Amino acid sequence: MLYYIFRWLDQFGVSGSHLWSYISFRSILALVLALVISAWFGEKFIKYLKRKQITETARDEKIDPFGVNKVGVPSMGGIIIIVALLIPVILLGRLRNIYLILMIVTTVWLGFLGGMDDFIKIFRHNKEGLKGKYKIVGQVSIGLIVGLVLWASPDVKSNLNMELGQKNGQEIVVKHSEKAEKTLKTTIPFVKNHNLDYSKVMGFCGEHSVAAGWILFVIMTIFVVTAVSNGANLNDGMDGMCAGNSAIIGVALGILAYVSSHIQYAAYLNIMYIPGSEELVVFFCAFIGALIGFLWYNAYPAQVFMGDTGSLTIGGIIAVGAIIIHKELLLPILCGIFFVESLSVILQVWYYKIGKRRGVKQRIFKRTPIHDNFRTQDSQLDPDCKYLIRVPHGAKHEAKITIRFWIITILLVALAIITLKIR
Repeated sequence: MLYYIFRWLDQFGVSGSHLWSYISFRSILALVLALVISAWFGEKFIKYLKRKQITETARDEKIDPFGVNKVGVPSMGGIIIIVALLIPVILLGRLRNIYLILMIVTTVWLGFLGGMDDFIKIFRHNKEGLKGKYKIVGQVSIGLIVGLVLWASPDVKSNLNMELGQKNGQEIVVKHSEKAEKTLKTTIPFVKNHNLDYSKVMGFCGEHSVAAGWILFVIMTIFVVTAVSNGANLNDGMDGMCAGNSAIIGVALGILAYVSSHIQYAAYLNIMYIPGSEELVVFFCAFIGALIGFLWYNAYPAQVFMGDTGSLTIGGIIAVGAIIIHKELLLPILCGIFFVESLSVILQVWYYKIGKRRGVKQRIFKRTPIHDNFRTQDSQLDPDCKYLIRVPHGAKHEAKITIRFWIITILLVALAIITLKIR
């Protein structure tokens, strides 16, 4: 909104209005504004939640060996993140940009879905919340919408990177095609000068391989959005855990969006140049600022929980942002913590069911998601159950676990970024 106002004023030579054409100016302003809104609005919203008794009721305090009672802490704090994110984006972004529109729609859609889940838990006193099938339908729906828009929109185009040989016998010269076009290619980490082409994967369909490739892309989009959204939801089990990890991932996606929107940097890194993706930098800077501001209240001991309102939205934002810049195959590295959290739950359920069929009570980990494994005392375990992994012996404080998970995410993010240069 302000972008268009100041660009209009620039036509009349108004001093300083040209600054709004710089993505760096708008991005930094978005980060600061989101942080301030999150911190200011957060305090007032937490007081409102307490007055209305919109608080946590389903926390199992037996999980925490240090006896911290979290029942009564305000929930649905994800609204703080969403408000602090959307206001700067609407004020500072180019709202006619298709990528920015998709990010806003994803935020609102998954925020509403998570809000319904939290509403049922708190006001209907149903600790299960929204039924799993409805949650999956909501996640699949936004994945389908994003995939179809990226398929059908004429504004979604990229300039493909082309290797032209060697310069002075040492360096590969990379240029981009002069004409932006729709593409089914995406970046493969660690593989030099290669992109995955969905149409080639579906090459067995012959003359219909391109259409089949787009169908595969839409299916991939649905899978990625659902998987990352659920992974973030599982990671939201300790004070500051999900918000901190997501802010770190947001930094990486902001960097990747910037280099993808800059033709010289895209050529240097041998990745696709994506015109218009610079607006994602504004979005992810606001995303980072909103999460950091939220951490002011969510760091241990938490004054507010984000709830599914926040965690489902955060995961969807990360997934859709990565898909737009053709970096969805980097997500297993970038979101390694989310991936491990989800995998630990899947393996735990699978192993338990195998034992149940044989009449044996067994588990792999002491508790899942995996972060709960590290804060579980041996004395809290079921003596009738066989545990495959009982380490660590003794429990770690959740603040220590959270910081260590942040450190792991920083390492994974660094690895994901340098994979581009390794290529």
